[in-house]
Amino acid sequence: MPLSIEDQNQLIQQEFTKQAEAYAANPNITDPAWAMRLVQAAQPRTQDQVLEIATGPGYVALAFAPVAQEVVGIDLTAAPLAIAEANRQARGLTNVRFEAADANQLPFADGAFDIVVCRLAVHHFAAPERVFQEMVRVCRAGGKVVIEDLLASEQPGRAAYYNGWERLRDPSHVTALSLTQLIALYAAAGLEIEQVQSEPKTQIVEQWLQNAQTPPAQATEVRRLIERDFAEGLSGIHIFYNNAGQLCFDHRMFTVVGRKGHPKR
Repeated sequence: MPLSIEDQNQLIQQEFTKQAEAYAANPNITDPAWAMRLVQAAQPRTQDQVLEIATGPGYVALAFAPVAQEVVGIDLTAAPLAIAEANRQARGLTNVRFEAADANQLPFADGAFDIVVCRLAVHHFAAPERVFQEMVRVCRAGGKVVIEDLLASEQPGRAAYYNGWERLRDPSHVTALSLTQLIALYAAAGLEIEQVQSEPKTQIVEQWLQNAQTPPAQATEVRRLIERDFAEGLSGIHIFYNNAGQLCFDHRMFTVVGRKGHPKR
């Protein structure tokens, strides 16, 4: 049975308090080229106000800072926000601030931002449509809403198997959407799709489990499910062994850029 928004928020805070340091040190997450790819997709102007939803350690917000007027990063959990603030101070950036806030009810006025971006968080939301509505609400007419997230198969059975082993590894994982489901959020909100990009991100299973600090019994079951997936092709995910003999898979990362309302900028 799905958790309520309130219970899911508590689970997110629990997991990302535990995972904060490991998550912030993950080479995929820290990769500046990946963050810059998202900035380039959004194409901010120097006068733009940018909001990042579920900022975590703040790498995306900090990547926007040199090319935007002001950037705000919000997150539900104190531990990653503290890391984000330390990262901001280390870089000496003065046009970025980080705040605690719930993405289900953003504490900002309608149309307050030119760009609203969210990376790797939609699969944690109990009600992604509600968060998306909030993102659209605080985006000005003509502004952009940008989501990057890992996506599941278009086939419901394969998506369910994949989400099952993701959820077992990290109980704050709710559901990775399919591309069709993600696009449907934009369509329902009346946004125009400007870009859809994809990029695989390879995960080494043991490192991926360690990043989430998955307990040993659950980690054993996750390995079993992925090994079965490798043998039988149950999720549609590309699973393989690398040259070092390590079990790996590719997260399918998609970035969708949509424009709200009229195209004048």
